[in-house]
Amino acid sequence: MSRISVQLYSAREFDLNSVLHHIGELGISEVEGFGGLYGDAEGLRARLDANGLRMSTGHFDFAMVRDDPDTAIRIAHTLGMEAVIVPFLMPDDRPTDFDGWQTFAADLAEAGKPIIDAGFRYGWHNHDFEFTACDNGAFPIEAIMDASAEIELELDLAWMHVAGQDPVKWLETYAGRLIAAHVKDRAPDGTCVDEDGWADVGHGVMDWSRITPAMKAAGADLMVLEHDKPADALRFITRSFAAASKF
Repeated sequence: MSRISVQLYSAREFDLNSVLHHIGELGISEVEGFGGLYGDAEGLRARLDANGLRMSTGHFDFAMVRDDPDTAIRIAHTLGMEAVIVPFLMPDDRPTDFDGWQTFAADLAEAGKPIIDAGFRYGWHNHDFEFTACDNGAFPIEAIMDASAEIELELDLAWMHVAGQDPVKWLETYAGRLIAAHVKDRAPDGTCVDEDGWADVGHGVMDWSRITPAMKAAGADLMVLEHDKPADALRFITRSFAAASKF
């Protein structure tokens, strides 16, 4: 049976205590963290425990993983994580050709060694830019995943849709190397403009009848619900959980 989690970045503009209480009340038992929450890891752990939640996965800035892995490991241990995931590169930090992506991917793999040695899974979370073809026709995601068999993937299904890619294809490509899938939805073009074009899961254009079997076949048994800019975090969580529960 698939596990369901909530990426708390979705609720960054809302009261965290209310959000955690709501998640627990719905019967969800897992959440995913992001860098803005880690300043008081012990206090956050107490709030999670009070709501019957565990932070099974977390997003960590690449600079922290590379330059201060001990801190990343301490935070992950404190919060009870099973996986450390690097989620993003700022535009100015992104390589401009495939050779550059291979160099970055080698650095990403090297930075992950202390994380893996500490007993955590280690992975990358994509956006759309990893699916823009390089000068040689290959994609940055291929450089990242080819750098080391120990790099796993949290596949963001809706960002692939934004990039014009078929999520099912990439689920099949990286079957067996998936920590999780970010289960999110895209609104029809021209709608939900105030929410940057994102939709609650099951209320957008993503074809879950195709994607869900592919997720299961690929071994993505952790579905992390996310919305990049919800006007109402509790609405997003409630409706998305109801939809994902039917998957």
